[in-house]
Amino acid sequence: MSAPLPAHKTHWGLDPQVVFLNHGSFGACPKPVLQHQSELRARLEAEPVRFLAREAEPLLDEARAALAAFVGASADDLAFVPNATTGVNTVLRNLRFQPGDELLTTDNEYNASKNALDVAAAEKGVKVVVAKLPWPVTSPESVVDAVMAQVTPRTRLLLVDHITSQTALIMPLAELVRRLRERGVETLVDGAHGPGMVPLALQELGAAYYTGNCHKWLCAPKGAAFLYVRRDLQPDFKPMVVSHGHNSPRKDRSRFRLEFDWVGTVDPTPFLCIPTVIRFMESLVPGGWPEVMDSNRRKVLAARRLLDAKLGNATPLCPESMVGSMACVALPDGFPERPEPPLYVDPLHVRLFEEHHIEVPVTAWPRAPRRHLRLSAQLYNSAADYEALVRALEALLR
Repeated sequence: MSAPLPAHKTHWGLDPQVVFLNHGSFGACPKPVLQHQSELRARLEAEPVRFLAREAEPLLDEARAALAAFVGASADDLAFVPNATTGVNTVLRNLRFQPGDELLTTDNEYNASKNALDVAAAEKGVKVVVAKLPWPVTSPESVVDAVMAQVTPRTRLLLVDHITSQTALIMPLAELVRRLRERGVETLVDGAHGPGMVPLALQELGAAYYTGNCHKWLCAPKGAAFLYVRRDLQPDFKPMVVSHGHNSPRKDRSRFRLEFDWVGTVDPTPFLCIPTVIRFMESLVPGGWPEVMDSNRRKVLAARRLLDAKLGNATPLCPESMVGSMACVALPDGFPERPEPPLYVDPLHVRLFEEHHIEVPVTAWPRAPRRHLRLSAQLYNSAADYEALVRALEALLR
């Protein structure tokens, strides 16, 4: 593995005493972007009425346009939300179902989103069906087959991660969306890890809904995310908070735009930093964003090969084609008496941090005692980080 330029690490304020291999959980925002956010906040507080009532709207339009170009969508089909969980909840609160309808998801779905699906289904009197995905995964086709096997004439929606949180799989999204639309089923994509990890072309994808975090792999400040709603589904689609846009007399923009752009007084600076972080991250390497994504992917694949070899894993947990900037590595079994996910905290996770200052998640999957490590790779990571992890595991698993 080739180490990133030393200057890359200086752009982040991460604790230099910690080997940070968990960018996937909450991301990390570069210092120049945080400085820009501080300047925006100072400008807001210098004259809050001028900023929020007169200046914010064109600034949000500019940010939305930059984001739209990045994710391959029309700006008018994007709404800013604070996180992908809010995006999932917003969609589920807008949908109407009939008795007997089924909502489909997978056993890899992020716990918070699965909870939102369960609550929505209980309130609307419909059934949640969970497709069990193969693990380890041999091919994208095996995932498509597992999902499609659970589709019935009663299926109305699939809620699916773009990149799974527990297992770091890039799901075969285009094929799933296409096959499901042929069956009259729409898709809600929980793309929490998508923006900045993999190229996006949302308009081409054709999914009904896609929500993605900008604070993870895009490296924006916390509180920056978006919700894409396909144009034909926008009429009567409401934000979680109904505010002034509901009865605004304005005709210069869509009701969707008017309602989502003002949901009460919030700090808009995380959204306004999106153009800055897109430009900043692409400036760090000669090839811009394609090189950022490819560099992170090559780095994490090399780390996976290194750890699999050291741990004696003969076969990786999924094909390289399903790996982005995160990857999972199988560990020896842990402790079966521990609680099930999401409450499970493996002692190895704690000891890696407390004794070796390495931040990396150890996850029970598909259930205790089976477990694995989930590796992340960002520009600030180097080969030395993963070598330190190998040494720590050798000491702790001896």
